[in-house]
Amino acid sequence: MASAAHPAASGIAAPAAPTKAPRPRTGGDGTGPAGATPPAPSGPPAPAREARRVPRFVWALPPVAVLALVFLYPLALVVQQSVTPDEGGTSFAPYGEVFASEAFRSALTTTVWLAAGSTVGCLVLGFVLAMIIAFVPFPGCRAVARFIDVFLSFPSFLITLALLFIYGNVGMANGVWTDLTGASSGPFDFLTTPWGVLLAEITYFTPFVMRPLLAAFSQLDSGQLEVASSLGAKPARIVRQVILPEALPALAAGGSLVLVMCLNEFGIVLFTGAKGVTTLPMLVYGKAILESDYPTACVVAVVNIVISVGLYSLYRMVSRRVGA
Repeated sequence: MASAAHPAASGIAAPAAPTKAPRPRTGGDGTGPAGATPPAPSGPPAPAREARRVPRFVWALPPVAVLALVFLYPLALVVQQSVTPDEGGTSFAPYGEVFASEAFRSALTTTVWLAAGSTVGCLVLGFVLAMIIAFVPFPGCRAVARFIDVFLSFPSFLITLALLFIYGNVGMANGVWTDLTGASSGPFDFLTTPWGVLLAEITYFTPFVMRPLLAAFSQLDSGQLEVASSLGAKPARIVRQVILPEALPALAAGGSLVLVMCLNEFGIVLFTGAKGVTTLPMLVYGKAILESDYPTACVVAVVNIVISVGLYSLYRMVSRRVGA
């Protein structure tokens, strides 16, 4: 019996074995083929979304409107009143009359020298006190540094009242003097003079110089002081050649800020009761409130604003240049 022929020998190809179709690979989340681009989200095209975005200048309108209503509009009224004489119309005659008056020149001179003197006093006293707090360790130095931050929030009239309680006509210093000597009055009566105003302003504004100085001293490498001391440098030379150069930016920034604030100080002069001391803010108060001379008061106010803005611009320029 003949054996069955092998399929290859007979020339007939054997049918191929059925193969399994490969399963498509899916992404990690199982939502579609790996590497496939997800379908675009439904919604308007990108140009339409860009068109619906609010322009940037719209967001600036609310703060500008509030600023114009609260500050710029009253300022414009002051400027308008300064060029509107009592007779009506528009004229710069009030400026000529004010500049020619002795009261304005005296007030301007008093304001400038009080502001300059207070600034110099604040710089010297603030520099010394800041060095003591930063480089002379003593118990409670950190508490004193923190108190300076709190002191900055005090209103100026509190300092004036404190000085009145100490050096006023019926203050503690005069009370102790009269008790000891039996005199009818004490020797301390300088608070109602320009020197009393100067003392009050230096007392109040010195922390405004100390705060940036303490921040600058905290960045000073103590190794420089140790090296200078080990090389035989005396304390005065260390202060002059090591500490002072590092403090110059903070001194410039703090001094400029104090100068601007002293020019506009009103509460200290008013609460000291220094009747012979008339600054520009006090002149505005007297002309507007006591004499109802609004054109003159507005002229003085405009001059005060111009000086303050100019000094503030100088303060910002100095701050940028020194990096404070």
